[in-house]
Amino acid sequence: MSTHYDSHRSSRHAYDARREEILQAVIDVCSTEGIGKLSVSRVSERVGCTRSLFYHYFPNKEDALSAALDYTIDAFIARLRNWNESRVFGDIEGALDSISELLKTLVLEMPGISGSISVGGDAVLYTAFVNRVAERCARYMCESTVVDFAEHHEVLIDNVFETFYVLISGLILYIRSHQDVPVEVIKEIIACTLHIEGYTEKYKDRRPAR
Repeated sequence: MSTHYDSHRSSRHAYDARREEILQAVIDVCSTEGIGKLSVSRVSERVGCTRSLFYHYFPNKEDALSAALDYTIDAFIARLRNWNESRVFGDIEGALDSISELLKTLVLEMPGISGSISVGGDAVLYTAFVNRVAERCARYMCESTVVDFAEHHEVLIDNVFETFYVLISGLILYIRSHQDVPVEVIKEIIACTLHIEGYTEKYKDRRPAR
């Protein structure tokens, strides 16, 4: 019984590893050659696998590209999760400082496939990518950071998920087109949009009454 289970688990891990190799190859092709050069043949050559193996995991290159975008967004969420878990309780301004710095870094250092799309790819695809990033990040924030905040402070915005979605997508597009924007400006945009600027030193006169 145990041998069968171990064999099944090993097989599953090998399956996952091969799929991940293909996704990484999709990202590499887009990064080095441009998204317009993405093809099943190029990906298969990079992985060192047959086209039939590629099709075993993905019906076509479009599905592989979509999965690679999600794979890239997973990295965004992982960085966001690290930020959330490292926040210092009660230090709202410190959290605003660090999330503003992180967001600018993530946008300007968009790795691989996302950078390729934004620089020379399909504008429609890039917009769809930004929307997916915003949706997943907003959902994560609403299920974690906002819940923690609401335990100790009043949430002063309605339509919380929608507000985070618009804020994140807007900042991504703005930072991409205004790469020299100061982190302090990003911080103020976030704070004022969420009505938490009163927890910063600059706007302490706006702090909500306890």
